[in-house]
Amino acid sequence: MDPMTRRRTSSDHDFTDASRGPRIQKILAEAGVGSRRACEELIERGEVSVNGHLVTTLPAFVDPARDVIKVGSRKVSTAAPPVYVMLHKPRHVVCTNHDPEGRKRAVDLVKHPSRVRLYPVGRLDMDSTGLLLLTNDGELANRLTHPSHGVHKNYEVTVKGELTGDEVKRIERGVFLTDTKRGGAARTRRSRLRVLHRDRDRTHLLIELREGRNRQIRRVMARLGHPVKKLRRVQLGPLKLKDLQPGQWRELLPAELGALRKAAQIQDNALSSTPPAARPAGNSRKKRSDRQGQRGTKAPGAAGSPTGYRRRQ
Repeated sequence: MDPMTRRRTSSDHDFTDASRGPRIQKILAEAGVGSRRACEELIERGEVSVNGHLVTTLPAFVDPARDVIKVGSRKVSTAAPPVYVMLHKPRHVVCTNHDPEGRKRAVDLVKHPSRVRLYPVGRLDMDSTGLLLLTNDGELANRLTHPSHGVHKNYEVTVKGELTGDEVKRIERGVFLTDTKRGGAARTRRSRLRVLHRDRDRTHLLIELREGRNRQIRRVMARLGHPVKKLRRVQLGPLKLKDLQPGQWRELLPAELGALRKAAQIQDNALSSTPPAARPAGNSRKKRSDRQGQRGTKAPGAAGSPTGYRRRQ
């Protein structure tokens, strides 16, 4: 915190008038600082100031057009446009913005022209691939990840060995039940499992989760003697992974964003701020070129990409 802020800090503040504007945690979340709950925790820890005054209690209301908001010594940009990016996460990439080990992060793959700070919505472990949403919209991110909203996620999973019908039922119990602190079991929100293909060496599954746990699928499969060989997220609510090779990204189309907000039970109209680059492409040659540019630049023989597309830099 800078010296000027320290001289003017106080646990009391003059930002309790709701007519000033939105709640401060909403503005912080929309600026990409974190989810609303995470922003509330920052405020309670005394890390947020408005116009040089420390704000440690809620509610607090701010005018994003006039107030200077800081987290620590860093000024928060309240004019950042909302950005929504679908990334096909490859293996050996971590879904965190801070990695002390210096591994490649998902955000490192997205060089968005707006240069806004993006963060991943939910996580995929290093060995998993597939659909990853990155955004600076904290409200949407919080609703998509909070189990109370029950937004489903679909995974294509390949496990070692041929699963019998009884084993599938055991896997359903193991995936959809989770241990509690008291040693019992609690059922997660309604989920589904379907066998897509099976043979003597492997079984291909489609698993839908409404409420997931850390490495839940991998842990259950390993415990039942069918370790996961491949795991790919293919759907988040109404949003489906398509037209992207691993490492490629594109912005969401307005229709996709609208469906995603509806699934997250957000009813306000946020599509007016959707950047022009996210508009659906038409059938003209020029528009097809624009759409291709969002996915990546075509280059013959691009390494690791059978379609010849490199991810957008």
